[in-house]
Amino acid sequence: MSSIYLRPQLAAEMAQQLLNPTGLDIGLRSGLFLSGLRRTGKTTFLRNDLMPALEAAGALVIYVDLWSDPQTNPAKLVHSAIRKTLEELATPASSLLTKLKSVKGADFGAFGFKFGFKLENVGLEGGATLAEALTEVVDQSKADVVLIVDEVQHAISTDDGNQLLLALKAGRDAINPRPGTPGHFVFIGTGSHRAMVSELTARRNQAFVGATSVPYPVLDHHFVQFLLNKLKNDGFSPLPSIAVTAEAFKTLGSRPEELIRALRQVLLNTPREKNPDEILPVIASTLRSAAADIELMKVEELGSLAQAIFDRIASTDGDARGVFSTEAATAYSKAVGREVRVEEIQPVANELLAANLIMRRGHGIYGITDPFVQEIWREKQIMLGS
Repeated sequence: MSSIYLRPQLAAEMAQQLLNPTGLDIGLRSGLFLSGLRRTGKTTFLRNDLMPALEAAGALVIYVDLWSDPQTNPAKLVHSAIRKTLEELATPASSLLTKLKSVKGADFGAFGFKFGFKLENVGLEGGATLAEALTEVVDQSKADVVLIVDEVQHAISTDDGNQLLLALKAGRDAINPRPGTPGHFVFIGTGSHRAMVSELTARRNQAFVGATSVPYPVLDHHFVQFLLNKLKNDGFSPLPSIAVTAEAFKTLGSRPEELIRALRQVLLNTPREKNPDEILPVIASTLRSAAADIELMKVEELGSLAQAIFDRIASTDGDARGVFSTEAATAYSKAVGREVRVEEIQPVANELLAANLIMRRGHGIYGITDPFVQEIWREKQIMLGS
């Protein structure tokens, strides 16, 4: 029995909607944005379900994870992934060309694509624009090109990232409206911060305003049943009921890894005479808080000023502004019990950024990177105040 829970039907339906949209789905050509909490299976679904489904339907798929290196400029990561794909397409008999050949039936594997520009300069000043490069790929492959950017909200944390999104929109607008275009450019962005991902399609100043933004379809009781069946096949007994396990899964934010941790504690550390349905809810509740505690411990390790800055950002509904203001310095001074100078704030904020605990949403605008951590932090503050 496979250890990976696959959702081929959902992936096939999404691929169909993206590549061969009906009149009701044609808006997806403007871009699709999926939002869901971290560690709920988004990347697993993208890599093991959606990407294979798109490729099986003849699309050329480029995947970039902005979470993989949060300290690197998001634009640099995307440019690098696109250039790597162009290099593979220009290499005779590359695995990418062979894959295209097997799906499209053309002799892509016998020769490489011929580009009229230097690949290393694509997207850079003086080089071919992303729109020009993507148009060439579509025209030569006669296939749809799908760019998937995981944790897309990081793109708007820098000016270069915002310019990148504008460049990708320009590629969409250069390719998709053409009469008789041999393929389309489809942009998919996923993110763990629902509000920020939604803003990418709602704010007038965003490149993909008007595109489709929907919640990521989290795993449900079918996954829970799959996991319990696997444990049964592995010889574990007694097992909690599917109803209690499904409720524990919701408590843990629909995070597969956390549910497996909870079940591991139940099955390995609970006496056989105990009813697992009575133990699992308690463990799930404990682990829910513990998952965020690991991140919050990082804040504590950075010191009292870091905690005060984190506190200010986490307690704000929406955007946190004035993090470096004189008023903020006065509040920090009260929190840490000593005078905090304005010039002290930026270096500590940079440490929080480097630890991926907070993220810059714009000039002087900050938010908590993981909404789940922010939720647990707020719950703890309420408990401390009660």
